[in-house]
Amino acid sequence: MKPELLIPAGNLEALKTAIMYGADAVYIGGEMYGLRAKAKNFSIEQMKEGIEFAHQNNAKVYVTANIIAHNSDLDGVKEYFKELNTIKPDALIIADPGVLDLANEFAPDIEKHISTQANNTNYMGFKFWGKLGAKRIVAARELSLAEIKEIKENIPEDLEIEAFIHGAMCISYSGRCLLSSYFTGRDANQGECTHSCRWKYNVVEEKRPGEYMPIYENERGTYIFNSKDLCMIEYIPEMVEAGIDSFKIEGRMKTLLYVATVARTYRKAIDDYLKDPLLYEQNKPIYREEIANCTYRQFTTGFYFGKAGDDTLIYDENTYIREYIYLGKVERFDDLGRAVIEQRNKFSVGEEIEIMKKTGEDIKVIVEGIWDKDGNEIDSAPHPKQELHIKLSIMPEEFDLIRKK
Repeated sequence: MKPELLIPAGNLEALKTAIMYGADAVYIGGEMYGLRAKAKNFSIEQMKEGIEFAHQNNAKVYVTANIIAHNSDLDGVKEYFKELNTIKPDALIIADPGVLDLANEFAPDIEKHISTQANNTNYMGFKFWGKLGAKRIVAARELSLAEIKEIKENIPEDLEIEAFIHGAMCISYSGRCLLSSYFTGRDANQGECTHSCRWKYNVVEEKRPGEYMPIYENERGTYIFNSKDLCMIEYIPEMVEAGIDSFKIEGRMKTLLYVATVARTYRKAIDDYLKDPLLYEQNKPIYREEIANCTYRQFTTGFYFGKAGDDTLIYDENTYIREYIYLGKVERFDDLGRAVIEQRNKFSVGEEIEIMKKTGEDIKVIVEGIWDKDGNEIDSAPHPKQELHIKLSIMPEEFDLIRKK
């Protein structure tokens, strides 16, 4: 069995990048009813373009509609599903049983996948959703690989299992968190999570207001809810053995560099293992090194090998580790053969940077020249999202990413 590699895409550019760098499928959010309201998300027209691009490249698109719905949401959900049924994404990702009922009625031609938000932890729950028309269930993040394997052995053969293989972990049970709603009035289950689990906390004794006492031996307080990031790149064989049909990466709000890096690295790891398990074992250090080239927090295997302990949390900081800085993606070439990018971070003429190719190569190059969109030659590019025309010592190709240490 070849597992699907499922990559997040927060916008159309990320969708195309994910597919070009190895995704079998991408999951996206519309402008309503998904759990990433702060992501840029997709308009219906952008969804149409994304689905067309994916299908031209033998990939699939899944649309999230996984809020926990209130009464006031239901009429809008109906209309949304009617619209989605006309543009035909490959699946809808749903958490609420009422929303699933509406999807079956108003988007009957689209597959239904049950979100991790539905907290499915046993095979009876999987079979329950299957009887209601679901094609796939996303396993709760609290499951071990042994539990997932047992579920696989006790559900119909045509009912698929999707499980997270990489990305941020929620402190709350499969993402059902009330911290954000309590502190800020922004409901995580309605797509407005403020990531309160990443904040720094101290203890205040009731009769000593204003006296903040550290919970852990650290004068700055402690990040008691701050989980390390999941990374299972070194355990592909175990994931396959458990019977998981789709390997899911977290991160619809992450950068393009993150999307390209995780897609390319997990693509290679999966393909190497299926080609020759010995090749996979030999390349493990390379996968781990490459996956660390995108932004991350420190890594854990989560619950896959048993209950998570205190070593899965980061108590002393909430900073990301960033090995590389994303500079831009090659959009096209101008009449003089120079690469055109939308610049994201500063770089300068004479500086050594890297071309990151979807084939797996990373090529060190020198910046030989930079021009703005009006043709003016400049020494450096300090302004974000500025259109730049660049000449490198080795010229890139379309869809190559440009990065630097």
